[in-house]
Parts: sequence; C-alpha cells; structure tokens
Amino acid sequence: MYNVLLADDEILDLEGMQTFIPWERLGLHVVGAVNNGFDAVRVMEQEKVDILVTDVRMPSMTGLELARKALERHTGLRVIFVSGHQDFGYVKEALSLKACSYVLKPMDDNELIQSLETIIGDLNREQKRRKTERAFEQMRPIVHNEYVFRLLEGTAGRQELDDLLTEEGLEPIRYPIRAAVLETDDLSWKLNPYTAKERQDMLNDFGGQIMDLCRPRGITHMCRITKQRLGLLVTADEKGTKELQEVIAYVKEHFPFTITIGLGNPADDPSALQESYREALAALDAKMFYGKAKIIETREIPKEEIADAKQLEFRLDALFNAMVQYDLVGIHDEIDRLFNVAVCLRSRFTIHNFATYLIVKLDGYLQTRNEQLFTLLGMELQNLDILLQFETIEDIRSWMRRMLFEISEKLNMGNQSKNRKLIRDMMEYIKERLQENVTLRDVADRFSFSPNYLGHVFKEETGQNFSDYVIALRMEKAKELLGDPTLKIYEVADRIGYRYLPYFSRQFKETFGMTPMQFRRSH
Repeated sequence: MYNVLLADDEILDLEGMQTFIPWERLGLHVVGAVNNGFDAVRVMEQEKVDILVTDVRMPSMTGLELARKALERHTGLRVIFVSGHQDFGYVKEALSLKACSYVLKPMDDNELIQSLETIIGDLNREQKRRKTERAFEQMRPIVHNEYVFRLLEGTAGRQELDDLLTEEGLEPIRYPIRAAVLETDDLSWKLNPYTAKERQDMLNDFGGQIMDLCRPRGITHMCRITKQRLGLLVTADEKGTKELQEVIAYVKEHFPFTITIGLGNPADDPSALQESYREALAALDAKMFYGKAKIIETREIPKEEIADAKQLEFRLDALFNAMVQYDLVGIHDEIDRLFNVAVCLRSRFTIHNFATYLIVKLDGYLQTRNEQLFTLLGMELQNLDILLQFETIEDIRSWMRRMLFEISEKLNMGNQSKNRKLIRDMMEYIKERLQENVTLRDVADRFSFSPNYLGHVFKEETGQNFSDYVIALRMEKAKELLGDPTLKIYEVADRIGYRYLPYFSRQFKETFGMTPMQFRRSH
C-alpha cells in the first residue's frame, strides 16, 4: 500500500475525503489527516508519505509552501492540490511544483479518485523500474563472475564474451595480463576446531574480504572457481606480483589458514590468457614441492616436475576411488603405479618420506568422510615408525597394500547402511537450496565428504549423475513455477539457482524442446 497524507483547513472537506474516497480499495493508506501545514510537516517527519493531498489556501502555511517544503525532503512525493479558487497564479505555481493534479472545490469524488488512480499507476511503474534496477545491480557481480570464469576456461566464444562485456557494462580487460589462481591451504584440518556454521561464515567472509582487498589495488576481474579457489587477473608487471604478496600476507594475519597462489605467464589476448590460466593451475599442482603460503610462478618450475606433480595427484585420486569402491584389484594396481611415480621423484623424496606423505594424504581424505585412519587400523600415530624398519621399497609397498585392503573392507562394511540415509539427506538438502545454485562441492562440504566420493556414492545408489539429478530437479521446478503468470521468466530462473538467464533458457530448451516462454504460452 502507498501512504497518503491529507491536509485541509476545512474540517468538512477533510472528513469528506476520509469518508467518501475508497482508500483501501485503491490500495492506499491514510497515515494522517491534518488541518494545517505545520502538523503535516510533523507527520512527514515521522511517516513515509507517497501522496500528499493538500488544500492550496491554509492559514499560517499555504498548501503551496507545504508542498515546496515536502518536495525538498522527498523528491519522489506526488502532490494533488485541491482548491476553491481557479486563480491562474495558483495554478501556475502548482504547475511549477510539478503537481500531479489540481482539483477544484466543491470536489467531485470521482475526479479525485481518477487523479489518485493515475498517480498509483505512475508509482507502480516507478517501483517496478527501481526493482528492475536493483535486480540488475544484484546480478552484476554474478554476471562478472561468469564472464571471468568463462574467459579463463575458454568455454565461450569471443563474440559472446564481447557481447556480455558490452551489455552488462563490465570494465574491459587491458592486456598484457596474467592469470592467478588463489587456493586455501589445509582447510580439512585447520578448520576442525570450528563448527560447520562458523566454517561457512568464515569462508564466505574470506571471499568477500579478498575481493574488497583486491579492488583498490586495481585487481577488478575476479571469479570464484570453487569454494577453495579464486581466479584473478593481475597486471603483467612487478606491481601485479607485489599485490598478490600483500593478499597472502593479509590472509595469514586475519584467518586461521593460509593461501597459495599459482601464477601463469603474461598473456596478450584471450587465447593466451586461457593458457596462462592453465599454467597457474599447473603451478598450484607443484605446491607439494615448493611449499605453501607463497606465490608459485609457472616459469620457475621445470616442466617435468609439473608433470610429476599432476601424475601423483591423479594416481592418488584413482587409489582413493578404488579404495571406497572396495576394488582390491584396483588398489593393487594403483599402489604399483604410485610407487613407480616415487622412483621418478627420488631426487626430492626419500622413499620413507614419500610413504609418510601418502599416509598423510590418506588420513586427510578419510577425514572428509568422517573417518579416522588410525581408528580404522587400531594403531597409534607413533606406530608409523615401522616405515623406518623396512629395508626395501617392496617391503613398504606390501605393507601399504595390506593396510589399504583392510581400510577398504571396513569402509565397505560401514557404507552399506550409511549410504541410503546419506542419499536421502542429500536430496532433501538439494531441494531446500535450489535457489542457491548448489553444487556437488557444496553438498560435499555440508556432509563433510570429498566431492569425488559423494558423486560416486550418488551414482551408485541412484543410477544417475549428481549434475543430471540437479538439472532434472530444477527443470521440473521451473515447469511448476512457469504456471504462475505473475512470475517473470528471470524470477523463475533465479528461484531455481540460475543467475545467467540465457543459460537457463538453453538448459530448459535442451530438456523440454522449447524455451521457457514457448512453454508458458503453450500451457
């Protein structure tokens, strides 16, 4: 409802307006009915007033003076003057104040109602325009994130990106530039002392603070890649590197974890920028060699070391997948492949350090599944001294193989009863958060599992990939919402987690063979 203030020194006229005008039916609420300008000013100091209906001639303060004072404070105020005088001077001054209407006394109720209806239509249009502008402003960071992410990933054509840049008024990228990927370190154990809500709040605060820290330094193009990674575009000079070092120092001082930044080579155009992004990711893969809480530049790392790091991470993922699937043959083969990688890494690791590293990684992985390595094995941490007693690489390999067989069997026995409940809980969690564009990583963080493991369990229990399930759920919800004609297409998209309208339309058409608008018209 819009608020109306009535001001008229003629008591009968004032009471008549209150009584005979159907305010509620018009969607209006009378917040005050006063007989002088000073009381009207006091009401406007206490209440938000959208429409002022005032007599032109009142003692002490005229309606024209009242309107002038009110418009100085509330530029969006609509004014209707009522008067028993047709004097051109009054009408001229009323027009100078951009009055919406000038109604003569004795007043025709229908004339006043018609004036009010015209104003209501104007206010509705203005409100809709402001709402659209707010929605646009809220969408800008999302569109910007999408633009930078697709630019780095190379998942959109040059023309599509240029159109997005122009349509949304985004700041152009000035080459040469370098891609940087920022990654949080050791979250799996550094956030253990905190509750799930505290962790989530901290990570949300972290992303916001990083962006606030970067913008004044000229780093305006950023995107969230995952919950643990941000992509940044920095200048290709020493200033860009210095700014990243300041970000690292800030995080170290203000958060319980640190960050490492992989930095690609300078790029002179979008295709080279995509290569710079891949180089930044490769530099992060070498974190295990070069340490954390620092900038790792791809040009500092020999290519063979980057390949070794990628190979090791790939083999570890494969080993953990085989372990949770109770694939004993797979465990056997992956252990052999890992130790073949260890031989290549002997210049940087002793075999004992390598085995210890594998156990630490295994322990971290099990923690993401709410399991404890040493509890599963019934041993104490100090028992790892056994590694120092082995004399050959084959001894260590055999010991680790037996250990992983035992863990895999215990996990398999516990999983059979847990998985069904887990999948039900996952589905409920997704349904409740469709509007949030929930991802597998979000769900994994919520239930404290690794995304790879959770995706495997979901597919095994439902026969459907996680992403396919979420898309199907969103599309069905979209069909339901499109049945409500009061909802705009972009509002439907927003309610099911799509911030980029063209992507929603394309996804809907791929699912149902027609666009959302065509679907609405056909139903």
